[in-house]
Amino acid sequence: MAEIRLETRSRTPHSQVVNTLNLKEYGNKALGCWTGKNIGGTLGAPFESKKDMQDVTFYTQDLFGKPEPNDDLDLQLVWLQALEDRGAKALNERILAQYWVSYITAPWAEYGVCKANIRAGLLPPLSGSCNNAKWKNSNGAWIRSEIWACLFPGNPDLAIRYSYMDSCVDHSGEGIYASMFVAALESAAFVVDDLDTLIKIGLSKIPEDCRVARSVKIVCDHFARGEDYKAARAAVVEDSKDLGWFQAPGNVAFVIIGLLYGRGDFGQAVCLATNCGDDTDCTAATAGAIMGILLGRSGIPEKWTQPIGETIQTIAINAVPVKTPKTLSELTNRVATAAMAAQAFNPDPLIVRLGDGPTHVDDGTIKALSDGEVAKGYWAKSPYELTFDLPYMAFSLIYENGPEIVEGEAKKLSLIARHPLHPEGMLTLDWDLPDGWQMSPCRQQQLYNYRDLNLKLEITLTPGKVDSAMVYLPLTIRLMGRGYPITVNVPFQCKGATGFWENYQWSEECFERMRFEQLRELVKVV
Repeated sequence: MAEIRLETRSRTPHSQVVNTLNLKEYGNKALGCWTGKNIGGTLGAPFESKKDMQDVTFYTQDLFGKPEPNDDLDLQLVWLQALEDRGAKALNERILAQYWVSYITAPWAEYGVCKANIRAGLLPPLSGSCNNAKWKNSNGAWIRSEIWACLFPGNPDLAIRYSYMDSCVDHSGEGIYASMFVAALESAAFVVDDLDTLIKIGLSKIPEDCRVARSVKIVCDHFARGEDYKAARAAVVEDSKDLGWFQAPGNVAFVIIGLLYGRGDFGQAVCLATNCGDDTDCTAATAGAIMGILLGRSGIPEKWTQPIGETIQTIAINAVPVKTPKTLSELTNRVATAAMAAQAFNPDPLIVRLGDGPTHVDDGTIKALSDGEVAKGYWAKSPYELTFDLPYMAFSLIYENGPEIVEGEAKKLSLIARHPLHPEGMLTLDWDLPDGWQMSPCRQQQLYNYRDLNLKLEITLTPGKVDSAMVYLPLTIRLMGRGYPITVNVPFQCKGATGFWENYQWSEECFERMRFEQLRELVKVV
């Protein structure tokens, strides 16, 4: 195993830091996280999509010293590139969306839907909520949460901020809640080693009545009653029957099965997650990552690391423009550097800071990690909000039930002015509507902004004839006292005019074919 070199030193003197995570300890845990991710993804890969339970105890492939490529890790390398290019402070969902379109080649399910949406102007969170009914609650987001946990170790409220930015690019609803749950649990795992406490922290960041929370609680209840993992798995499958397979609530619960019933044993945790079936490369990879954080790389048995080595294999991203790390150690060092930079320049206070001194986190801090107040702000966000960043404020538009329109059917829109830099002034909005289109109460609106007030106005658009799949309505915005207008194009989609992945029927045969094609392409690259 290559040496981890964390050369960036803390800028905060030890005497000023109440809660500290030692840098070397962090490096061991972060390397354990990425190692566990590689191990679990490789173990579970051959069983992806299988609905029956398995009986896996070790790798079943001929690995030749390399791990299986896995999009769970691939996508996070793109986010690492974004962090290094832009810095954590500048990141938002729009920037992540552009990196997604530029660097992520995977075309399937929610990944393909979100790219098509972004290219059509349906930017996050619309890219995750529109044309995506089948996959918005799926697994593509929570499987890539480790980057945010490693960026903000011991700071779950900051980890969920970034997991929301990330997950709303290609998910909505339960898909986002799953990402927030896992990111919070993983972030807290850097400073908390009790699984019950970690699960409590994760649950505090998502709505109590959401399906992810319900599935996780089913597992916890079965475990507390002393029932075996097969009974817990059967209860989860039955409860998630209406959602179908490859959905976040059931698969996150399978991760929790691996963690609880694994009882601290790394191999048991990843094998049990795999044996639950469904999205096995994802469940085993996340269980492995969490166990890797808890145990550190030094606590992962060599029998699991030796067969796959230290390299990173990619398959779902364009690895030419992305500066992909070659080894797990390189990845860990680069993420650690990003974490130190985020710590130095983050505008919000960190509960736990990386430092050179011994790790110390007081009991009050541990208790505070379960506070859900910050998370509630993300639950309240509309999945159908489109924001335009103007030089002097953010202007947002919320579509009632999304941007789909039908000739003659009224569509309610909410207009919101937020975060004005100009102390006060009248914002005037002029819509350029096609012939036969109507807007109530009229085609022009005015919002008077004063300092940091969020102003909201509701209007109704009634489309006339809709002749194209996408319609872009020009909206000219003027701020009193500014001589120049700003014109933005507000996207609408003709209902029923665009086909996506919604009707594609997945099967085990489909996944076998897809995996064969992926491996064939990987061999070409090698």
